[in-house]
Amino acid sequence: MTEIGEFHVMDEVEQHKVNLFLAEKAKLGDEISIKDVEGLGDIGTGNGAVVVKVRHKGTGIVMARKIIHLEVKHSTKIRIIRDLKVLHDCNFIHIIGFYTAFYLQGEVSLCMEYMNAGSLDVIVRKSGFIPENILGKISVASLRALMYLIETHSIIHNEVKPNNILLNSKGDIKLCDFGASCHLSDSLINSFIGTRSYMSPERLQGENSTVQSDIWALGFTLLEMAIGMYPIPPPKKDTLTQILSGKIKMYNFMDMSIFDILNYVVINEPPTVPDGLFSIEFKDFIDTTLRKDPKARGNLTKLLKKTWSQIYIEKDVDVAGWVCKTMNLEPVKAV
Repeated sequence: MTEIGEFHVMDEVEQHKVNLFLAEKAKLGDEISIKDVEGLGDIGTGNGAVVVKVRHKGTGIVMARKIIHLEVKHSTKIRIIRDLKVLHDCNFIHIIGFYTAFYLQGEVSLCMEYMNAGSLDVIVRKSGFIPENILGKISVASLRALMYLIETHSIIHNEVKPNNILLNSKGDIKLCDFGASCHLSDSLINSFIGTRSYMSPERLQGENSTVQSDIWALGFTLLEMAIGMYPIPPPKKDTLTQILSGKIKMYNFMDMSIFDILNYVVINEPPTVPDGLFSIEFKDFIDTTLRKDPKARGNLTKLLKKTWSQIYIEKDVDVAGWVCKTMNLEPVKAV
């Protein structure tokens, strides 16, 4: 079993991968502007932002450029760019790499590492659901990333949800968009309003974000990916059987209005892993993350010491092979 305190410490292979990214980042120089990049197509939209694929003209480095429209004073612009400097220091194997940020005509651009398989919500639309062994690796990576952020930078992610967990054809798993942390200005925070359907009961009732609310959001996300559909209201077993057999895809289906969903989260018992379709270790893990009392969810270390986490800390899983097959990508040899 991995010892306490080691979960957010990288091994030599992981540190080497991060160092390769930092060496690539150094090629860009201290600052870049819109004139230095060329567009390669849209990636997606959401929460008031647009994400596009770009290439740096001088180095050929391909990046994801997130564009956030902000109408702010010059002094606020300077403060936003200054506050974003913390992203330069977030260098961890399961955190999306950050190249730089710049401001142009009311828009802040964040230039980040490009993940060619996309986010979990994109992937599950093609796969129908995500297998438990793949979710095991996603879970461990996400927990380690959350621990790194809080332990190293005192950052609460505050935006854990399927479209903020990214994968690539190398099998890398990374969290992005921890932009609503206390390190960012109020103006930028307002552009990163959390998706309420992944919020914990206490957040929906007006309490502040904590690591425990991130834990709820992660557990909810993993459950949704496992069953291939939104877990509220609890789906019928026949429907789940058809999803898990590949006969139907239900990811975009919601049977309740957003108001009813939020009311359900606050009032009713949390969703749970259906009996008989998944391992008891997975069910135990999810049930722990989705306890209504935030103190009862356990902390990140306790979750990483759960049997399900320990299985996938130790177990080799061909994440890259599954991702490439699912998303029709060419396999890339991992560094």
